[in-house]
Parts: sequence; C-alpha cells; structure tokens
Amino acid sequence: MYFAALLARTDDGWQASDTELDDVESLTDLADLARAAAAEEETVLVCIEQDGAWFGIVRVDGEDDPRVFVSDAAAAMRSAYGEILLSDELLGREPEDLAALDQLVDLDGTEDGEPERTDTAGEDESVEQVPPGPLGDTELLSDLGIAPATVLTLTAEDALGEIAETLGCTDMLEAVR
Repeated sequence: MYFAALLARTDDGWQASDTELDDVESLTDLADLARAAAAEEETVLVCIEQDGAWFGIVRVDGEDDPRVFVSDAAAAMRSAYGEILLSDELLGREPEDLAALDQLVDLDGTEDGEPERTDTAGEDESVEQVPPGPLGDTELLSDLGIAPATVLTLTAEDALGEIAETLGCTDMLEAVR
C-alpha cells in the first residue's frame, strides 16, 4: 500500500495534504501537481512511501527542475510510483527517446535495421539494472534542517514522520495519513 502527501510551505508554516497519484504518469506530472499546491512559488515536498519498503521525496521550488531522492532505487523500480521518480537522468541512462531515435535511424551499424545480437543467455532483457540502496539528491532537505547524512539514514518506516517533525507539521501529516 502507498501513501503520498504534499508538504507545502506557506506564510503560516508548513501545510500537509494527502494526494492521489492515479493520474500522474511522469516526474513532470508530479512536479505540476506539486506546483498547483504551492502558494506562489513556495517549496513543496511530495512524499511517497510504500509499506516500509522504500520512500521517495520530490522537492519542487517554483519553476526549478524537481529534485528527487529515493531510499531504495531497486525496490522503487518494482513499483509504478517509484518508476515515476526514477528518471533516466537520475539513473544515469540515456533517455529512452534518444535510444528510440538511434534505432530509428539505424546508428548501431547493423544491416537493414536488424538489432545487434548479444549473448544474453539466462538474462531477462526486460529487467533494467537499477542500483540497490539510496539514489538521488541527498541535499534536497539541507536548507530545511535535515542534513544529507540524515537523509541517507532515514528508514522507510519513519522517514515521513521525521521530516514532518523537523518541519513542524507532524500533527497535520498524521491527520491526513
């Protein structure tokens, strides 16, 4: 089971609200959802957790690119919501649309557009290699009072509670949980 919450900075402090991610298909969609919850161009944190397996934080500051941290990339990759957070850039991969363009214009050197064969006996080609453990911007909460080393030690069971406690909105988060 998933829980997703928006923590938005306002003139009166931080406000928490739960959110549905059913219509979110990309990190861009998620950032747009966060911006819609912001007063002016204030900071919004999108917090996602899955049953103690992993958690993710997306920080959106106005029109800046979203900053992402995922506690366990391999676990998140097995989840629909985790896949949204794990962009090609974050994973250090070539974007999928560039890979598709390479195939379209036959830049791999094969004849007639035939894919190059490699020996992958025993490997499931549909499984993407994603590093286990934390991945992303460990400094995304540093100006809010949570050091990068602390972000790395947060566990999926208590991460959102600790973040909300530091921001002073624990009661609000628990009310929407």
